[in-house]
Amino acid sequence: MYTLRIIVILLFLLPGFPGIGQERYDLDSLKQIFYSTPSRQNDLELLRAISYGSMAPDSIVKFSDLLIKASLESSNRYFLMKGNHKRGVAWQRKGEYDKALEDLFKAAELADAMDSISSLGNTYIEIANVYSESDNSTLAFSYYNRGIEALRRGGDSLAVGLTLYNFGDDLYESGKLDSALLVTRQARTIFKKYKRSDYEAYSLGNLGRIYARQGQMDRAEGLLNRAIDTLEQYEDYIAITDFAGTLAEVALERGDTLAAIRFAERSLEAAENFQLKEDLKNAHLQLSQLYESVGDSEEALKHYKQFVRFKDNLENVEAYRNMANLRTDYELAKKQNEVDLLNEQRKNQQIIVVASIIALGLILLLALGLYRRNKFIGRTKKIIEKEKNRSELLLLNILPQETALELKEKGRVAAKRFESATILFTDFKNFTHYAENLSPEELVKSVDFYFSEFDRIVEKFGLEKIKTVGDAYMCASGVPFPSEDHAERVVAAACEMLDFVNDAKNLTSEVETRFDIRIGINTGPVVAGVVGSKKFAYDIWGDAVNIASRMETTSENGKINISENTYQLIKEKFQCSFRGEIPVKHKGMMKMYFVDCMKDPASWLQNEMQLSGK
Repeated sequence: MYTLRIIVILLFLLPGFPGIGQERYDLDSLKQIFYSTPSRQNDLELLRAISYGSMAPDSIVKFSDLLIKASLESSNRYFLMKGNHKRGVAWQRKGEYDKALEDLFKAAELADAMDSISSLGNTYIEIANVYSESDNSTLAFSYYNRGIEALRRGGDSLAVGLTLYNFGDDLYESGKLDSALLVTRQARTIFKKYKRSDYEAYSLGNLGRIYARQGQMDRAEGLLNRAIDTLEQYEDYIAITDFAGTLAEVALERGDTLAAIRFAERSLEAAENFQLKEDLKNAHLQLSQLYESVGDSEEALKHYKQFVRFKDNLENVEAYRNMANLRTDYELAKKQNEVDLLNEQRKNQQIIVVASIIALGLILLLALGLYRRNKFIGRTKKIIEKEKNRSELLLLNILPQETALELKEKGRVAAKRFESATILFTDFKNFTHYAENLSPEELVKSVDFYFSEFDRIVEKFGLEKIKTVGDAYMCASGVPFPSEDHAERVVAAACEMLDFVNDAKNLTSEVETRFDIRIGINTGPVVAGVVGSKKFAYDIWGDAVNIASRMETTSENGKINISENTYQLIKEKFQCSFRGEIPVKHKGMMKMYFVDCMKDPASWLQNEMQLSGK
């Protein structure tokens, strides 16, 4: 949610403070220095420390303004970047997204000019958060990817964890619960590695919110309570706003409305302490609905009025003011017309009345026309947006996300060379024989039975499916995102594919035929890109691909055949049998190995889903 994303980034920007309580103590001391020592009121480091240590948005804006002013006077680009970044975060918390983007883009330009990779990555993440808050998921995903790439180049894995957490929060808000669950777990793994219990509490809370939306209420309640207990130790009541609100939903689902009201009131109290407009709006709406359900109409109406007030304030403050001014002008003009009418002669009154009626009729007709036109435009926009989202989802199903974004932005995709990737090919034994004797429907169902499970395994291990040709299945790792453990991922996926094929033989079916399978794997440099101008296809080329295909054709049924290149990368984790040197078409004699088993499966289960290469 809005509050959670900002607080995590805020905590990241304060690495020097061991805890929230200590942070408050240091902040109070810094403010005392500022107010008691006029000579230090233009001290850039002091202003930066106060603005970054403050929790209240108004206080952040105040000291960020002073930091920006002092930085401009001293021509210090570093502190100017820090001031713009922090003020952008504050505007975001206040719900003023146009101001937030203006400041954050200034900070990004300065970070880029100074070649500060880490600062640039952090700023991109904040820009992504703003776009996410304003429901622009396309730009949000684009800047999340840019931020992650920059932070990885900077070598800051903790920052990557925070970014993954934010990305998971955005996926949760978009309704992509399975993806949100996966990414949030990755963030938690990184936080546990760094022993950051405060960060881990945020992950636990978000996992609880995801489980609550999935209907797993017992699991959700336990995680949310653990998160709140930890955050109370850090006096971090902002995050409790969201977690308490979700606990209210869990209590309501169980039929305990009074407990739901207590949690919702707790959420409102935390939001009021920091004047978080978005959370105040949500808390008042939740309380209005809860009080209405228990028959307390007075309290329900009171909270609903507050909900409307914050909703209007967030959505259209300026428009509301303009409307109020227009109405005031209209009332004044009306009174003046009444005075003028009293001074007119009696014979002109009828003409004025008739003219007023005609004018009113025209205004009503115009208003009706505008109303109907706006409704038509609104329906049309919804249809266009629905089709746009549908097209984007179709494109993402065909191409990797980074490739799809590049195609949308530039109209083409540049081919990229990857120095090390691992390619996997599979093939079914005697498929041609079965294809000649099975009906088309039976053949398609049989192939789909295997390939659907292969797709699930590929997604589980973070591989990239390249294509299927007849009964051949091709996937790879290390593209389109380089990774260090690409060979291990592919071999582990191949083992699971082989286990599935073997297990399937014991499942009788009248509509699906069972096959034996050969698997071949090779590692080496490849070139990846998009081919075609109408029906796009993401593909990879290179000698490494050809050798992987040869590994499959020289494999045996029920075996995983790997090359020497792949063996050198996975031999520490997998038990293999040397086959000797075997002749390969156009390649001569090549060393080959059969993969027997994984040496330490428990170790892999603990690390298999880390996004170390994505």
